[in-house]
Amino acid sequence: MNTTQGSAHSTARGTFPFLPTLIGIGAATAAAHIGNNFTTYLVGGLMDKFGFTPFAMGAWNMAETLSYAAAMFLVAPRARHLDARVLAMLASVVVIAAQAGSALTGAYALLFAGRIGTGLGFGLMNSALNLAAGRTGNPARWISLGITVQTLLYTGIAILVPLIGRQYGAQGMFFGLTGISVLFGLCALLLPGGKADAESARMASAPIGADGLLVLMAMALFSFGSLAIWPFIERTAHAIGIPATEFGLYQSAAVLASAVGNAGLALVIDRLPRAWPLAAALGLCALMCGLLTTVGSAPAFGAAFVVFMVSWFLTYPLLIRLAYAQPGGERLAVMTSGTWLLAQSLGSLAAGAMAQGFGAYTLIGPVGGVICALAIVAAMPVAVRLDRAYA
Repeated sequence: MNTTQGSAHSTARGTFPFLPTLIGIGAATAAAHIGNNFTTYLVGGLMDKFGFTPFAMGAWNMAETLSYAAAMFLVAPRARHLDARVLAMLASVVVIAAQAGSALTGAYALLFAGRIGTGLGFGLMNSALNLAAGRTGNPARWISLGITVQTLLYTGIAILVPLIGRQYGAQGMFFGLTGISVLFGLCALLLPGGKADAESARMASAPIGADGLLVLMAMALFSFGSLAIWPFIERTAHAIGIPATEFGLYQSAAVLASAVGNAGLALVIDRLPRAWPLAAALGLCALMCGLLTTVGSAPAFGAAFVVFMVSWFLTYPLLIRLAYAQPGGERLAVMTSGTWLLAQSLGSLAAGAMAQGFGAYTLIGPVGGVICALAIVAAMPVAVRLDRAYA
């Protein structure tokens, strides 16, 4: 169990200075999720500038998330041999090159290749994050703390990116995100470094059992359902008369509220059972999915969006907590995050096809909400068994 004495964070695996570890994990979390949070602005900007169709942009977004997942599945079986800090450095170089290159072209094929590059980089950074958190001894708490830092940072970025887009277009947003990746990449060098110890290496080779497969299934249902609409969320807001700058304010409020939620979660997560908090967060997230594309006013959309973001960012660490509790937890955590991106990539493609086929985004939210709610069915057997085992 973790103990904090002075400015140091101590575990059975070593002692980590609290503030540098918080900066490193927070920066890595923020760097790994730039695409998930801000590619949506690029989607809208590119559609406006070049006239790409919703299906084409769904495929474009899928290229990023699919390559993101591929990078994580590539890293997972090698986790015990890797240094998280070195992995983060490599990730930063790849993302910076891909984002800057995308700013210099308007050709769909080259933009598509750029999304593959950013996806690979984001996947490597997320893998570094999961490895570093797993080696602290209390990964769920550090994941929650990292999300707190990420969401605080994103509060400002959510306002800045659409302002850059309004002034300089998609090219400006690409360059802006490149600069942000440079800053986060430098701070991510403060991640706990080193490779897994002998015990962790032995556990990492343990087979993924039935409970591990249920965790992967729960993550797949959660991410497919809740994030299918995400690449088009700004377009959804636009369809009911909300401009990009106003949407940015809603997103800023949402990530700030998420920061507060995850800070609170980090304080109490060790004392929480695994089952009912996860079921409550998943259920609320599923409900908000349905509302996001069916409400017709800006205030209702803003309220649903804030609650959606808060519930999503609470669900993720609660769900990844189940993965770390399994044999080979670090490897399963990386696989679980990879499953999230794989399912999201398929959801993006399905959402793009649905939007183009029906000429609207309305059905995506309710359908996604039902699929998200099914994650409760997959996760609860694992959560209940763990609660009984630790009772």
